[in-house]
Amino acid sequence: MSQPPASPESPSLEPFEEHHSSVLCVAAHPDDIEYGIAAAVHRWVAEGATVTYFLLTRGEAGIDTMHPDEAGPVREAEERESARRVGVDVVEFGDHRDGAIEYGVALRRDITRVIRRTRPELVVTGVWSERFANGMVNQADHRAVGLATLDAVADAGNRWLHTDLTDEGLEPWGGVTALAVAGGERPTHFVDVSGEHFEAAVHSLEAHDAYNKALPSDFPQPRELLQWILGGGGTPVGLDHALLLDVIRRG
Repeated sequence: MSQPPASPESPSLEPFEEHHSSVLCVAAHPDDIEYGIAAAVHRWVAEGATVTYFLLTRGEAGIDTMHPDEAGPVREAEERESARRVGVDVVEFGDHRDGAIEYGVALRRDITRVIRRTRPELVVTGVWSERFANGMVNQADHRAVGLATLDAVADAGNRWLHTDLTDEGLEPWGGVTALAVAGGERPTHFVDVSGEHFEAAVHSLEAHDAYNKALPSDFPQPRELLQWILGGGGTPVGLDHALLLDVIRRG
């Protein structure tokens, strides 16, 4: 869930400073949240929020030199450690195949299930457009999960959708007040993640040791990559580091 800096043509950005007691971050793979969002998570946890991560896959197809049967458990463990480094204790995983997530009712239901169970006020996910803000192509799993999360936020409050979830004892939840989307071309808000929050984000991304070591030798190291993403996000708002978000209000 890489989040390149916003285009210089972005409209005026507002600070995203309201407090949410419960936050759910939804992503396709281990490490997606660590490409910027984790810095904001560290700030929100410090401010008293309870944050849950939901990953639809275990990233088992993400390391070319490691068979998926081995890579899945390794990447799951790395994600749990990276979450711990920014104060997140609850990390849940879905059973979708890495690289083969399909948008549809089943995917929406899986995300809706977690929303109804965790009852967040804020849901955070990645952009579902074909390209990121800087023109890089957005990976297929990211697109499916982002769009399904948008729809699941609405589904979660509708008693007559996914009625099997009600049978599981999961009552509708319409308490999501905002969906925050990272990585898009037209962000509306920013979160100041300078100082300790940036450092925590670097530490969190570094927890993906096996994955990082398997990347090409010219791929940016965690600090350099996050400086590009979050330093670039801070430039238009006069901060050292900022996470840019497209905030969609609800209710």
